[in-house]
Amino acid sequence: MGMISEFKAFAMKGNVVDLAIGVIIGGAFGKIVSSLIGDVITPLLLKPALSAANLSKIEELTVLGGVKYGMFISAVINFVIIAFVLFLIIKGINASKKKEEVAATTPAGPTQEELLTQIRDLLKK
Repeated sequence: MGMISEFKAFAMKGNVVDLAIGVIIGGAFGKIVSSLIGDVITPLLLKPALSAANLSKIEELTVLGGVKYGMFISAVINFVIIAFVLFLIIKGINASKKKEEVAATTPAGPTQEELLTQIRDLLKK
């Protein structure tokens, strides 16, 4: 029974649960980015180039009869978009952390007890 309780403690650690949630959200985010590339960017931006090459999707681009460099280009576009969105998210998180740090490091004025002590000392003089 000890091994089961150890496994349960390991599986329920915050890091493991956070990682699992991150993987699930990452998979869903990947589908969103794939849809953005395939359904929005490719038709809007690459439509003239693809129609000149008699293709409907960037993934269909090939060279030397079978090397699918269009798949590579699509993967690079996906990566760039994901990296940019994650950059924006992390930049926003860091900005909010800096605001919290500034608020936390702002020196507080003297406490009421310190002020009363100073007044008492001045009155004694």
